[in-house]
Amino acid sequence: MANQRKQDKSWAEIDKWLEEDPFGLDEEVEIILFKCLDCNGTDEVPEYIIGEFSLDKKRGEEVELHCPHCNGTMIRARNIPSD
Repeated sequence: MANQRKQDKSWAEIDKWLEEDPFGLDEEVEIILFKCLDCNGTDEVPEYIIGEFSLDKKRGEEVELHCPHCNGTMIRARNIPSD
């Protein structure tokens, strides 16, 4: 019986830990729209991905991605002049 109580207590601690969202799974992810310079296709990219690609960029240098549609160059949509 003591062993059962010990297991129940362990599960209660695990449940409490999971309720606290330690991995940030309940956080909203900011999405950034990218547009292809070649085919005009668009793609929604999570902001944290852009942050990772920005690590090796100089200040003010734009992140460029490969287009999933045509393998062209994609840049942030707000930086593209309107047609």
